[in-house]
Amino acid sequence: MLFNLRKSVLEANLQLVKHELVIFTWGNVSGIDRESGLVAIKPSGVTYDDMGVDDIVIVDLNGKKVHGNLKPSSDTPTHLVLYNKFPQLGGIVHTHSEWTTSRAQAGKEIPAYGTTHADHFFGTIPCTRPMKQEETAEKYEENTGHVIVECFNDNNIDPMNIPGVLVHGHGPFTWGDTPQKAVYNSVVLEEVTKMAHRTELMGNQKPIENHLLEKHFLRKHGKGAYYGQNNKK
Repeated sequence: MLFNLRKSVLEANLQLVKHELVIFTWGNVSGIDRESGLVAIKPSGVTYDDMGVDDIVIVDLNGKKVHGNLKPSSDTPTHLVLYNKFPQLGGIVHTHSEWTTSRAQAGKEIPAYGTTHADHFFGTIPCTRPMKQEETAEKYEENTGHVIVECFNDNNIDPMNIPGVLVHGHGPFTWGDTPQKAVYNSVVLEEVTKMAHRTELMGNQKPIENHLLEKHFLRKHGKGAYYGQNNKK
């Protein structure tokens, strides 16, 4: 079980490089086995080229290292807050991808300007409030997770309908039911951010109408979803 979890998380981390969402060590992916409550995550400061399955660190939901010789990512406390508060999550990604990080640095949410956005995110992708000095002074990474949870709770956002967030002045986090799905959402978020920026440069800041947003999201994700192939034979 632990080997498969670590292998899955390693492969997801390497996908960040493939999709050009990270350079050097600027990002991390984690995955969780809900049955055991164990989390696998990238080691801190290790380059992707040098990373193998044995380097992926296992911690419990309290942050105690239970397997591995290296230190876990410095962002581990953020991941753990999200896993503890959002039990639907199976994988989490954090990057400093160029376009979405720029948007986070500007403190700007991402409205649903078109159907590409609506296919993946059921409305505006939020940007958190700026963190307070006392929140960064102690337990910074843990408080980053709390600020994300606060943003979703205060705005009554379902984290599985909006599987990503911009942390003000910092960068994006995305998630999904697996580490691979979290990476997929990270790739989509970067593309959606590019489109939003260009849309605004061309003079539009009006989101698409609700009926079109609902049609595109629910045809892929709703109870009556009909996009894609039916696997039944």
